[in-house]
Parts: sequence; structure tokens; C-alpha cells
Amino acid sequence: MYKGDNDGVLVDALRLGDKAAMSEIYHRYWRKLLAIALNQTKDKNAAEEIVQSVLVYLWDKRETIQIDSLPNYLASAIKYTFLTTYRLERRRNEIAYSIHNPGQSEWEYEKIYARFLEEFIHSEADKLPEKCKLVFQYSRIEGKNNAEIAAELNIAEKTVEAHLTKALKSLRLSLRDIGLLVFLFLLYK
Repeated sequence: MYKGDNDGVLVDALRLGDKAAMSEIYHRYWRKLLAIALNQTKDKNAAEEIVQSVLVYLWDKRETIQIDSLPNYLASAIKYTFLTTYRLERRRNEIAYSIHNPGQSEWEYEKIYARFLEEFIHSEADKLPEKCKLVFQYSRIEGKNNAEIAAELNIAEKTVEAHLTKALKSLRLSLRDIGLLVFLFLLYK
């Protein structure tokens, strides 16, 4: 249906929830995306998971996502997903090492876990829309109140509250997704 259409037409149809447009994007780009991911991971299974993750994210965020160039967006998303995945995997390995290292105290376990959570929250906050990310950073990292943030960004306090609510909801969902990791960490501690 969209075989001869340009990417702009596909993106517009995607925003409207057209599954045929998503299917065409998949068929048009999956090999290129797999090659990029494979170049990053050197592991076919991991590369396939990254491509799948990016395409699912594209579908889930289709109504709000801003895409100027579909190939550039997808290539960047693959690289970003790889880096995020790599960073999480590295943290998991550090935690696993610390669990199996009997010389570490309870306090050291807690420090590693707290550092993992902090970095996870920062990486998830980086995925937020720009204003939302700024509001979150000012509020939760710098400790500013809503009035100070509103003055700094020249927006209404209600807008600050809305951005903060959106950021916290997004982070809560992300933290729920890693709940199994928390459970495993506590189970094997």
C-alpha cells in the first residue's frame, strides 16, 4: 500500500495509527537497523532485541514522536538503545559481581544498588521531552520548588506541575518494568 511513498507519508500515516504504514516501515528498514545494531552489539540475538525494542517504541509513541528524517531517527534510536542497554547490562554485571563477592558488606550492596537506581533514573529522565526533563532536573536533582522552576523557565506553575507529574509517571512505569531486577537482587543478596 505504501511501497512507493516517501518517508514523510509513512510517518504521517503512522501518527494516525495506520498499521500498514508501520508494516512498511518495518519492511523498509529492519535489515538496515539490524546491521547497525549488529555492528554495535556483535551479537545477533541482542541486535534483534534492540531493533524490536526500537520499532515497538516507535509504534507506542507514534502520536507524540517528532521525526524529521525517518532513517536518521531510527539509526539514532538503535544507537541510543544499544548504549542504554549496554549501560544497564554493565550495572547488572557489577551488581552480580558484588553479590558473589563475599567480602562485601551489606552497606556496599546498598551503595551499588542505590547507584544503579540513580543512574537508571537519570537515563530514563534523559528520554523525557526537553521541558519535562528540565522541570524534573530542577525539581528532583537541584531541589528547586515549583515557583522557582516556573520563574527560571518562564512558564506557569501549573505547567511545571503538569511536566513534573508526567515525568514522575514515566519514571514510575520504568521502575515498575525493572521490578523483577530488584526482586532478583533482593532474592540473591
